[in-house]
Amino acid sequence: MAKKLNERDTENIVRQHFQKDKLFKNITFEEQSSNNPKITKLLKNASKKGNGIGKPEFLISIDDERNLLIVVECKADILKHESKDRDKFVDYAVDGVLLYSSYLSKEYDVLSLAVSGVEKDNVRVSYFIQRAGRDIVEQIFGNTLITIDDILAGLRQDVAKRNEKYEELLDYSQVLNNDLHKLKIKEDKRSLLVSGTLIALKNKDFYRGYIELPSNKMLASALVDTIKEQLVDEDLQGDKIDRLMENYSFIKSHPSLIHKNKKKELKDLRDLINEIDNKINGYSRTYKYYDVLGQFYIEFLRYSNTDKGLGIVLTPPHITEFFTDIVDIKTDDIVFDNCTGTAGFLVSAMKKMTEKCNGALNKEENIKKNQLFGIEYQPDIYPLAVSNMLLHGDGKSNIISGNCFDEIIINTIKDKKPTIGFLNPPYKATKTKKSDVEEFEFVLNSLNCLEKHGLCVAIIPMSCALAQKGERLRLKEELLSKHTLRAVFSMPDELFHNSKVGTNTCIMIFEAHICHSVRKNTFFGYFKNDGFTKRKAKGRFDYNKNWEGIKNEWLDLYINSTPKEGLSVVKKINFESEWCAESYMETDYLRLNNGYFTDTLLVYLSFMFANKLTNSVSSAKYTNTKIDLKINKWQYLELSNLFTITGSKTTPVLELEEYGCGKSPYVTTQATNNGIGGFYDFYTEDGNCLTVDSAVLGYCSYQENNFSASDHVEKLIPKFKMNKYIALFLTTILNLEQYRYNYGRKCSQTRMKEISIKLPAKNNQPDWQFMEDYIKSLPYSKSL
Repeated sequence: MAKKLNERDTENIVRQHFQKDKLFKNITFEEQSSNNPKITKLLKNASKKGNGIGKPEFLISIDDERNLLIVVECKADILKHESKDRDKFVDYAVDGVLLYSSYLSKEYDVLSLAVSGVEKDNVRVSYFIQRAGRDIVEQIFGNTLITIDDILAGLRQDVAKRNEKYEELLDYSQVLNNDLHKLKIKEDKRSLLVSGTLIALKNKDFYRGYIELPSNKMLASALVDTIKEQLVDEDLQGDKIDRLMENYSFIKSHPSLIHKNKKKELKDLRDLINEIDNKINGYSRTYKYYDVLGQFYIEFLRYSNTDKGLGIVLTPPHITEFFTDIVDIKTDDIVFDNCTGTAGFLVSAMKKMTEKCNGALNKEENIKKNQLFGIEYQPDIYPLAVSNMLLHGDGKSNIISGNCFDEIIINTIKDKKPTIGFLNPPYKATKTKKSDVEEFEFVLNSLNCLEKHGLCVAIIPMSCALAQKGERLRLKEELLSKHTLRAVFSMPDELFHNSKVGTNTCIMIFEAHICHSVRKNTFFGYFKNDGFTKRKAKGRFDYNKNWEGIKNEWLDLYINSTPKEGLSVVKKINFESEWCAESYMETDYLRLNNGYFTDTLLVYLSFMFANKLTNSVSSAKYTNTKIDLKINKWQYLELSNLFTITGSKTTPVLELEEYGCGKSPYVTTQATNNGIGGFYDFYTEDGNCLTVDSAVLGYCSYQENNFSASDHVEKLIPKFKMNKYIALFLTTILNLEQYRYNYGRKCSQTRMKEISIKLPAKNNQPDWQFMEDYIKSLPYSKSL
């Protein structure tokens, strides 16, 4: 005989959960009734049977939250958690607790908690919030019992707590990815399973009843059928639904999803749905308008990236939110993303616009239904965009599956009169796919669809901004002939680290249908530090909570077109110019001091000692004379007037190995060991010159001896009599220029021939003697 279920067991689970809470001493925990006369009065006619006082299982008041009341209703039978119409108040936990909420919300913000089941690890939990004086009831949080601290953080939309929970969410993405890997679900299907589950869980009948289905096969079939039902209910067009369902159909037939898994380490479909609801859906309920699905996709790419070949680079959420601040988005704006991806930009736009509605529900509804539009070409990404919008309200029917260059689609979007364009286009694989569409083509497409004076914000590879020839140069000319380039921000080098993409990027801001004036300044931001750092297991994240302050400084500089040393500059440009701050910013020479030059000496002497080129190193000075740098009296001198700037002959390592080890250094593009990769009995270049890495960072080093070199090693051959003291002075100066260079903007011979450096001067000529004397006055100089 089956054991009789006892509701007291459920109550004990809830009671013990709160009694163990660290904030228990700060709450009033009451059972069945309350000593608060206001609560007693509100419950006077709230009986579930309709004829007397309402008696919830528990009533919880929090000392510092006088307007908040938590009410709890329990049921022993997990099948008695929630009825279809929530009108069976006596028999179902959700129905009963929401009845109590309808009475208590006349005076309180009520958090309703329904709990069913008698096994601690297998209870069913639902939370609802009903604000004082309002009839709207909104489900919130996941399906597990959580702490008072987490409840308060969620209700307050606490940023610090959101970030903490977000880190937990990212941790779970790795767990889920591993679980799906064990179930042999291919990488390109994993996010579809997650998105499909989230769509199905929006269906009340599925949400309430999936746990009762007797087999995985029936559950898988119900999941797919419910996805389709939800899409039909959302008024998606038939052809859209058919395309989406083609992607989700694998759920019905995948062996690991439809069969019972016998191994303990393999999770059943039911377990996966439970976890996805609790971890992902719960987070999105608590922290609205955060691109949860997009972030999950990024995490899946981190662990099993198969989509890089498609040119997909998913935008981090702090950048999608930053876009909305750049344009100072308004409640009446109409936003368009012609490369929607997982809909991160549209979600962030929805969030910011609804925040500015100040609770005006009609405005919010109109934004979701009529002011957000997108196009997605990739059939496996389109479902993620639709499901992400489904998670956050209406607007999903305005995402078109198709090609943004299709004239019919273009006219459809133009009819909507969009005022804002956001995009992160597919990045062209220039080395392997010459037929790929140029990133600027997508930018022009977006601008073409916008109203006059509309703003287009695009994040694209830095190589587009630097184009000096070919198709990209032609497109730069076309852009400025039709539109105004307001600003370009150089972004952090590893911005897309979490997507396993190493592309250097910039953000461009255009004003639509206003020809760029050669008399108008363009703002350039050197925004390379967003405060995010990397951790091996968790990727790139704002661990130290620096982003908000950094973002506000960036916005202030841009909005006011303020030049700031090391961060921004304004410049008049044309289509042939390099569109990036690195080309125009002035190096901050005033930060130079004895320490910079001493470090150069130490690095060089460490190289000498490590490679047995010197027997000892001491901190002794060559001379005890103290010399003031007097940087304010230095002068700018063209680098090409000081050096012959040329390349070195490339020698393969295999060729060098045939000659064997020797005394001649082999100079490479590395920024350690003075750029030396080894020593061989062979050389092609004369020594006593400077070498510069033109592949990565523009690292400059002094080569005293004859040497050979790998590719991308440039030579600066002095046009003056140079010794090691002068050379080390100059390497210190040239290494200050490294901020100008990265994988997207290399330290080429052409760029070096165009720059000037600031040096001590006498009679408008370099003061070489001063430079030598200064280096000799520093510690360690005697060891040179």
